[in-house]
Amino acid sequence: MKYLKDYKEGDRMSDIYLCKHKQSAVTKNGKPYDNVILQDKTGTMDAKVWDPNSAGIEEFDSLNYIEVFGEVNSFQGALQVNVKRVRCCHEGEYDPADYLPVSSKNTEAMMKELLGYIDSIQNAHLKELLQAFFIKDTEFAKAFSRSSAAKTVHHAFMGGLLEHTLNVTKLCDYYCGQYPLLKRDLLISAAICHDIGKTRELSAFPQNDYTDEGQFLGHIIIGTEMVGEKIREIKDFPNVLASELKHCILSHHGEYEFGSPKKPAIMEAVALNFADNTDAKLQTFTELMNGTNETGWLGFNRLFESNVIATRID
Repeated sequence: MKYLKDYKEGDRMSDIYLCKHKQSAVTKNGKPYDNVILQDKTGTMDAKVWDPNSAGIEEFDSLNYIEVFGEVNSFQGALQVNVKRVRCCHEGEYDPADYLPVSSKNTEAMMKELLGYIDSIQNAHLKELLQAFFIKDTEFAKAFSRSSAAKTVHHAFMGGLLEHTLNVTKLCDYYCGQYPLLKRDLLISAAICHDIGKTRELSAFPQNDYTDEGQFLGHIIIGTEMVGEKIREIKDFPNVLASELKHCILSHHGEYEFGSPKKPAIMEAVALNFADNTDAKLQTFTELMNGTNETGWLGFNRLFESNVIATRID
């Protein structure tokens, strides 16, 4: 199959893709059309079905696998498919692994490395807490290893949450070597736990969309509650240590306007905020670079609040 990332303006499309989303709409002239988002493991692409009632358009819906015939054009700087025909596909015509975005890194190897960090924790209460999540709670560990770290912005692929968490943990471990005042056990534990709420904030693939709980509470509150529930099961867990760990989770976005219920008040919380922000933004830029074959200025990017440029290593 031809992956979505390999298309360029002017190409013809005639392949099977996952319909991630479909929504009916009406033009200014009152003519019905469909907004469609196509997906494969390399990303997504917008598509338009300008005549949903034509003979070549079979009935389909979100999360159906469909064979799409159309032309790829450019609209406001992004590729878009003008769909001419659609055929619904049946099981056996496609391999689901081709349509779900996955981490380029080995999930088992990443989990083994994360468990190594857990094993390095010296504080008995924190180690028991982490083991309660990642070793004893097999359903959680399975969901964690398969979850994404976001709906769209960064690490929005299977294994993305694990990859992001491991990257943040590595950065925090480096900080501990550079700044001896940091309490390593607390910071590493906070790094490993900071985004666990995303296992419940976002639904599993292929939807990878916000759950009701995610919409109402968000992953920061959900994760803090999850940690609190496990802590209550651990005998004599120190109250101050519990509060410090929860504070790190609550403040890891750094600012109120970025969704943090609290701003960092301890050194470990500051370090976690920087590590989380560093990995999120550099991964976003990485995905931006990997998603284009262009070089030069790419236009304004909302996350960076800047016109960004794609450069290549000679």
